[in-house]
Amino acid sequence: MAEPTSVIPPGVYPYLSVSGGAAAIAFYVRAFGAVEEFKNLADDGARILHARLRINGAAVLLSDDFPEYRGGGDMPAPSGVTIHLEVDDADLWWRRAVQAGATVRMELADQFWGDRYGQLVDPFGHTWSIGAPTPKG
Repeated sequence: MAEPTSVIPPGVYPYLSVSGGAAAIAFYVRAFGAVEEFKNLADDGARILHARLRINGAAVLLSDDFPEYRGGGDMPAPSGVTIHLEVDDADLWWRRAVQAGATVRMELADQFWGDRYGQLVDPFGHTWSIGAPTPKG
């Protein structure tokens, strides 16, 4: 049996397909404090074949879109999935993401379930929620 080559444990990880992988990584660094752990370029030297980022301690995987491997045409827009960030300070994470270029989908506010929570859309079409428990008063 071959030795595992991954430095992340078995689990479920978001894998984002984007148009403009380098720009996406730069955005996630600015917006969410991402740390790029690994990046492998495709044979064309321009597109990202695979990258691993660490956001708030968790692995997020990313690649450029490769229409030649999915039958061509435009890349479908992301839909039906929200990537949630459970953070220590929702307002800080929120401001940083909006300043980096995320657009507001649902305003950040104190919610009835006890979190400060809101939703953003990144420039690549992915929805992110940011939440943190509200202080007990």
